[in-house]
Amino acid sequence: MFPSSELSGVVGRLRTAGCVFAEDEAELILATARTPAELAVMVGRRVDGHPLEHVLGWAEFCGLRIAVDDGVFVPRRRTEFLVRQALAARPDAGVVVDLCCGSGAVGAALASVLAGVELHAADVDPAAVRCARRNVPERGRVYEGDLFAALPDGLRGRIDILAANVPYVPTEEVGLLPAEARVHEPLVALDGGADGLDVLRRVTGEAGKWLAPGGVLLFETSERQAADAVEAVGRSGLVPRVAVSDELYATVVIGVKPDRP
Repeated sequence: MFPSSELSGVVGRLRTAGCVFAEDEAELILATARTPAELAVMVGRRVDGHPLEHVLGWAEFCGLRIAVDDGVFVPRRRTEFLVRQALAARPDAGVVVDLCCGSGAVGAALASVLAGVELHAADVDPAAVRCARRNVPERGRVYEGDLFAALPDGLRGRIDILAANVPYVPTEEVGLLPAEARVHEPLVALDGGADGLDVLRRVTGEAGKWLAPGGVLLFETSERQAADAVEAVGRSGLVPRVAVSDELYATVVIGVKPDRP
């Protein structure tokens, strides 16, 4: 526990560095640091532009504390909307896959609600896989590899919820992202190709083979990309729709595999 006088000093340093929510961030850092030396390092890293979640070592997501290691994609608050849409679409889900899982936040959040669910998660980034293994429940499994190639073949035709947090920033726009993301998060989790939909198209192209009848594919995209994303889902044989949260500035595209061909 640090003296109350420490708070004003930390707030001042964070505010000078341009942190908009300096007071809130200072309280979180002070609550997390265990020693004065650790506090100094944490404040220094935040002042240098590291994401707050990397500084703390965790992010709050769907009421859970998710471990977030350096160099791992930080789960966004808006992605909680994708989780809610998945639960609303398939509250009875027995098999869930968190593809492009990053820290494993989406899978962990779904597993915290869906009792006894069979959870699988995968990412191409080794750092993300190591982090996800800290967050996914013991009964879950985390794999390293490129999209569906990472998954066990026995999942084909069995997945009820396929949450794919694919990168969707167009390559030419990655340089316009805030430095916290551009410098400190992996490019593979941000760059979605020329129009931002390259990875999404790869996922939609194979999703139908992996989903169970009535299974749902969900992924985020931007509002301006939604029409093209819906078209890609439709071409895959899934029935598409779009869900939007104005509160969270979130656009989620959902594809449902028909019960019958």
